[in-house]
This record gives sequence, structure tokens and C-alpha cells, in this order.
Amino acid sequence: MVLVVAAGLAACSQPRPKPSQANVNLAGFPPTYKQGYVDGCATSHGFRTVRDEAAFKADFQYASGWRDGKDICKKR
Repeated sequence: MVLVVAAGLAACSQPRPKPSQANVNLAGFPPTYKQGYVDGCATSHGFRTVRDEAAFKADFQYASGWRDGKDICKKR
């Protein structure tokens, strides 16, 4: 039981990917768009949603990047 809880906590504590880890050229895009794209892409490949909820609601660039990353990475 303790191992299951420890494994679950370890999975939740993974750092967010950095924009430079995207497999596309995001040069020229704002930093918030880049982070949104990377988070959306990570969401399309994982079992959980990677998203900064506050930024998604308040920042159009982040939300657009997140949607684009999720949609484009899902197709790969």
C-alpha cells in the first residue's frame, strides 16, 4: 500500500516540460504560447492533463498554444 501511494506521488511531482523540449520549431511565438503548446502536447501523450488552469483561463496565447499542442501531437 505504501509503495502504491509513493509511486502515485512521484508521478505527480514530475516537472513540467520546458518549451525547448517540443519537437517543432516554435521560434517567433510568445513564451506563454510555447509553454501552452508543450503542456498540450504532454497531455496528448499522457494519462493526465498537464495544464496551468489560471493561465488557460486568463491568457489567450497559453490557451491557443495548449489547444494547438494537444491537437497536433495527438495526430502523430
